[in-house]
Amino acid sequence: MLPIINDTIEKTVWGDRLQGGGRGGRILATLLRYLYGLVRDIIYGQLTLRSMSLVYTTLLSIVPLIAFSFSVLKGFGVHEQLEPFLYDFLTPLGAQGQQIGNEIMALVKNVNSGLLGGISLAFFIYTAISMVQKVEESFNYVWYVSEPRSFARRFTEYTIILLIGPVAVFAVLGIIASIQSDNLMQWLLSSKAFSPIVYMFAKLTPYLVITAIFTFLYKYLPNTPVNFTAALVGGFVGGFMWVTMGAFFTSFVVESESSRIPVVYRSFAVAVLALFWLYLNWLILLIGAQIAFYFQKPAYLRIGRREPRLSNSVRERLALNIMYLVGKTFREPGTDIKLSDISSKLKIPTLALAPVIGKLERAGLLLTTEHEALIPGRDLALTSLHDILDVVRSGGETGSYRDPCWDAQVDDLAGRLDAAIADTLSDATLAQFVEAGQEKD
Repeated sequence: MLPIINDTIEKTVWGDRLQGGGRGGRILATLLRYLYGLVRDIIYGQLTLRSMSLVYTTLLSIVPLIAFSFSVLKGFGVHEQLEPFLYDFLTPLGAQGQQIGNEIMALVKNVNSGLLGGISLAFFIYTAISMVQKVEESFNYVWYVSEPRSFARRFTEYTIILLIGPVAVFAVLGIIASIQSDNLMQWLLSSKAFSPIVYMFAKLTPYLVITAIFTFLYKYLPNTPVNFTAALVGGFVGGFMWVTMGAFFTSFVVESESSRIPVVYRSFAVAVLALFWLYLNWLILLIGAQIAFYFQKPAYLRIGRREPRLSNSVRERLALNIMYLVGKTFREPGTDIKLSDISSKLKIPTLALAPVIGKLERAGLLLTTEHEALIPGRDLALTSLHDILDVVRSGGETGSYRDPCWDAQVDDLAGRLDAAIADTLSDATLAQFVEAGQEKD
């Protein structure tokens, strides 16, 4: 039964039926594909696992992080403005959120300026930086980045984020507050024509601020180039989900507080709700990052992290196309081509290209420079098309220590197929293949 359901979903989401339904059908197909990818990734478990890991890191880092931000803002004389932001974040926890906020701020205020010196200051900075590092590692996972920033870059950039971040957020919210108290704003509020627009803007302000913060994180935290449009799309979806989820969570907590739950159990429930609240926040942040990734690299939507199942025909075409693009680029001075460029051009995930490129490199037909550019491993005129195809058609293993014993009829047919391919390719080289393609262009 499950295979039938899965096959139906696959045909509906990835088939041409919705795509052929006009603009509305194409939009619906796109939304379903993103939803399919997100649900698959959540079921796969890594996003939820990393969200839980970030909850643990938050519990360890929250006081040092707020204390560090408190110290930065104190230098500007605006440290007292930090408290309302913390309480706003904890608002969905209801009345207990106020109590949790009071306890956190009490701990933070106990960390006086005399304590923030020497080893203590180094520990606080390290703990705060480790929080940002955990977030970067999660974003790198989403973006298929295996190498994090170097220690020097990590320390410098994270410190800048921790120093500039609180000031930037305070400045933005301060500007919004000053606009709201401006005489022109007061006049607009008293106007029957403009007051609905102003109130709508006030309702949208939390969405805009969170979207801007999420967009910044998606753009600059992953250790890979991220298009601003992709970061903005992820920031918009993540910000909308974050603020909306906060409103629903608040309603849920208020309803729970008004129920007849014994006080002893209610106190325990607050701790659970606080952890669940943190978990949802981190999960939404990672979901937004995943959407930004899929928006920039839609070829991954269907397979996700699943190992691609390539047919022999596709592997042969990939090998030829990769060598053709590398050879063509190599002949154009001042240009280079990388794995990501080939992925974008062919609309095939790098996950599917990497094994074929690895085989071509091991055969000496391709080389990767220190800048990750791909170049021919030998002269194009000395690279035959038969050599390229032979990389993906030969080799492999059966798991046995002996050679296969084919039936004579099968072996004869396979030999004739190999001879037909060799006859078709003749003595054609990659240089001739590239020149023929350039003439057609």
